[in-house]
Amino acid sequence: MKQYSTIFLKLAVIFIGVPVLTLCVFGLIWLVNNPVNPHYATILYPILLVISVSVVPFLIALYQALKLLSYIDKNKAFSGLSVKSLKNIKHCAVTICTLYVIIMPFVYLVAEKDDAPGLIIIGMVPIFASMVIAVFVAVLQRLLKEAIEIKSENDLTV
Repeated sequence: MKQYSTIFLKLAVIFIGVPVLTLCVFGLIWLVNNPVNPHYATILYPILLVISVSVVPFLIALYQALKLLSYIDKNKAFSGLSVKSLKNIKHCAVTICTLYVIIMPFVYLVAEKDDAPGLIIIGMVPIFASMVIAVFVAVLQRLLKEAIEIKSENDLTV
């Protein structure tokens, strides 16, 4: 039963990564070649650049999640390797958050030109989502580190 759940989670991670990578490669290229409004092109290019750069830490985080699931399969969930994977995922989430904070002035300019204040709220969704992921992973990392310490103390007493 344990093997099936990790296989399902691995497939879910892959099904998350493939569309993102596809959109990054084909969607952004199409959007650059066919701008919706040529007046926004100078403002949209920095946004598209940061979006394409933010895909790299996202894919790294997905790879680290796959490694973490493989550690669970090998019964190495309570090891330093798992803590390291969680640490890398946390750093990727913070990087994504930082990148999207950097492009918020450009999102504001697009919203100002297009008179769409809801665009700013939509632009803040990746910031808050990556902050939530970073905090959640940091809590998991600390709990796992403490569990490993307790496990090692119990192994020494026996």
